[in-house]
Amino acid sequence: MWAILKFDKKNLLNLKQDLKKKLGEDVSIYSPKLCIQKYKRNKIVKKEFDLLGDYLFCYHKKFENPLTINSLKFTKGLKYFLNGFIESQLEIKQFIEKCKQSEDSKGYLNQNFFEINTALDYKFSSGPFVEKIFKIVKCQKNKIDILLGNIRTTINKNKFLFTPL
Repeated sequence: MWAILKFDKKNLLNLKQDLKKKLGEDVSIYSPKLCIQKYKRNKIVKKEFDLLGDYLFCYHKKFENPLTINSLKFTKGLKYFLNGFIESQLEIKQFIEKCKQSEDSKGYLNQNFFEINTALDYKFSSGPFVEKIFKIVKCQKNKIDILLGNIRTTINKNKFLFTPL
């Protein structure tokens, strides 16, 4: 069963070790990540971000038992278990599956994770057009026709990250 944990970022390593000690080696931890590339002083700087901030998913069979949750409440690095994860197992599994399908070879989420709406304005988060605002004209499988100011061009959907405004 998947549980959602809020953790202390400084003690994440301790949390993972303690969970493996208390529950065994069959604990699975998942946290989706984004890698954003920005140009700073003519250099590409890569930054890694956790998509969920200081939350992560943890899987173990024993999470069905409330006594197991109570015994783990005071684990070092753990702030709390998010309530309602037992009732939301289907949604959690679907979200994790969507994240894993959208990961690239390095384990970072790519642009396929985000849904594209042609009615919205977007802003580049990576690549040479960082922080530039554009409008989507036409969306194909791997390519997108965009309008950047007065310039109309085509970009590869998988190479750049962009977010709606």
